[in-house]
Amino acid sequence: MKSLLSSLAVVLILAAPAFAVDTAVTYSSGLLVLLFVGFCALIIVAQLVPAILVLFGLTKAVAQGSRKTVAAKN
Repeated sequence: MKSLLSSLAVVLILAAPAFAVDTAVTYSSGLLVLLFVGFCALIIVAQLVPAILVLFGLTKAVAQGSRKTVAAKN
């Protein structure tokens, strides 16, 4: 039983590279596809920057408001 498992392990280890995929062959899209994906990423980043600035401004306003309420209680 032990020799059967060890021989099966050796066969599977030697056969593992056969399941690998060569990405140079499977990726056949052109330059226009890459430019389109890059443009979509640029649009997403351009929308994220103002959203992050608003989020920081909101948290700053909430923090200042909580300081004023703590100071008013004292």
